[in-house]
Amino acid sequence: MSAAAIATLYVLALVSVDAQIGAKPQPQTKPAPSTSWKTPWGDPDLRGTWSNQTLTPLERPREFADKPVLTEAEAAAYEKRLVDAGNVDNRNPGTVQDVNLAYNQVWWDRGNRIVADRRTSLIVDPPDGRIPPLTAAAQKRREDDRKASDGERFAASWLDFDVYSRCIIRSALPRLSTGYNNNYEIVQSPGVVSIVQEQMHETRIIPIGNSPHLPSTVRQWLGDSRGHWEGHTLVVETTNFTDDGRGSTFQYATKNMKLVERFTRISDRTIDYQFTVSDPETWTRPWTAKLPWNRIDGLIYEYACHEGNLGLEHMLSAARAAETKSK
Repeated sequence: MSAAAIATLYVLALVSVDAQIGAKPQPQTKPAPSTSWKTPWGDPDLRGTWSNQTLTPLERPREFADKPVLTEAEAAAYEKRLVDAGNVDNRNPGTVQDVNLAYNQVWWDRGNRIVADRRTSLIVDPPDGRIPPLTAAAQKRREDDRKASDGERFAASWLDFDVYSRCIIRSALPRLSTGYNNNYEIVQSPGVVSIVQEQMHETRIIPIGNSPHLPSTVRQWLGDSRGHWEGHTLVVETTNFTDDGRGSTFQYATKNMKLVERFTRISDRTIDYQFTVSDPETWTRPWTAKLPWNRIDGLIYEYACHEGNLGLEHMLSAARAAETKSK
């Protein structure tokens, strides 16, 4: 076919599309979950770029102790209050707080909405929306972390800083919504699901099937994940975490924590994400949280934590100066 003929067909196609746009809209029927969102090889399709950004707190605030779900008016007022409270441009310029926060409001991306079902906590079990009580050992780990974070001890080396400051990982799994960089890209192929995490740009490779976990002697920053399909839900069990560094475990858990995640596509633009964590050395019982992953249009760009990052150098030099001054 000649180039002129191809061009003619292209123009006719555009005319046809324009005619359809001007036609009366036809009612759309939402496809049933059993036939929707499938990969070419037949697995449930989770592919795409997603964000878990939300203003809903992990734990239910005390003011909503007896209110697991807000009315629409209450949700709108609560969202406005959270947005105003999170606006760092409301701080006093030139104060210590101003300097510690470092970035102005343009850098932050907390969002402006709570979850669509207006829940007052991401935690759905226990029913009170609160993290179960910590064991005595976990309480001690929390106190030690607080002292380190508050600068009550001078850092002797880079090993005394958390894994985020060292540009290793942003935080342990499971990942919760933070101030920015809440984006993920899911890539699938037969037998494997991969999740690229924007910050610090690490990738989780999740084999699908019945392959066993790594030996318990092998520990990894993001643990060892194994997945399988339960109907339209991807279930991922992760074990073999490490505790080599502050911030390398979730919510003061030990390296023996078990994480079970469930990813279910519920619409063109939403994945229902749930996780359950259990660790008898940390909590008195397992607990579960639920939050949406919403589709975003665009790509995830490189998160280059180390490039031009003088933070660790300056924090260590400040610690040496503080030691000298205290003698």
